[in-house]
Amino acid sequence: MNIGPMIGGRPSTALRARHRGVAALSYLAAVIALACIAWLAIAGLQARSAALSAATELLDQIEGRKRPADVAGATSGAAPSGSPFLEGQTVTVAGAALQQRIGSAVKAVGGNVLSSQIDLQGTDSRKDFVNLIASCEVDQLGLQQLLYDLEAGMPFLFVDQLVVQSPQAVGGAEGGRLRVLIGVSGRWQGTK
Repeated sequence: MNIGPMIGGRPSTALRARHRGVAALSYLAAVIALACIAWLAIAGLQARSAALSAATELLDQIEGRKRPADVAGATSGAAPSGSPFLEGQTVTVAGAALQQRIGSAVKAVGGNVLSSQIDLQGTDSRKDFVNLIASCEVDQLGLQQLLYDLEAGMPFLFVDQLVVQSPQAVGGAEGGRLRVLIGVSGRWQGTK
């Protein structure tokens, strides 16, 4: 019996072959595990990025930063242009300008003005203000855009009153337009 090629009672070539097989299998398992970890990390980052993008877009819509003009490529950070006061040589012309501004803002969001009433006298504490009460029909998204347009645009307008009535369900079907009663006031600078 030859003792040279035997280590611990086994031939050394068989032991080496077994260790090589176990080492190769361990190496392959480690490479597969690392590839799976890298893939899961990349997929998690992509999912977080998509969730962040969706949340940012929703926040922009809620805060009113994303308007139809923004989608068309206009700059959203630009300050509104125009005078902060209602224009007109007389208070009557300023009232007509306010009525036209409200009418065009309602039409811009796809709504209809049903009626409007101008108060040129103002209250005792607000003598330089022209007040308008308008009744209109708009959809829910249109109401949000209308309020943003009125309060963020020029001239400076203040929403003093807002009453919203949901549409009546006909035959159990939801939908329709909101009926809105809105009171708006703007400052008239008067004659210079």
